[in-house]
Amino acid sequence: MITYCIIDASEVSSVDFDQVAETSADTLRYSLDGTQTFVKYEGTQPFFLLGKTEYDQEEILTILSGPEWASDKII
Repeated sequence: MITYCIIDASEVSSVDFDQVAETSADTLRYSLDGTQTFVKYEGTQPFFLLGKTEYDQEEILTILSGPEWASDKII
């Protein structure tokens, strides 16, 4: 099962990209204000995420469709 964790942007430097699905800081999606991002992984929660809330796919999709992550502006 794939699990997701939201982290502060200031914590990106602590992410071990060998333990998550994303390949680098450049591939992360950030909240609209740039203060948060998320990572996904399978299996045991990586040590650098200990204590972070875990979300399943349905939960993270609900969060990412909210106003902090998705803009309803037409560009």
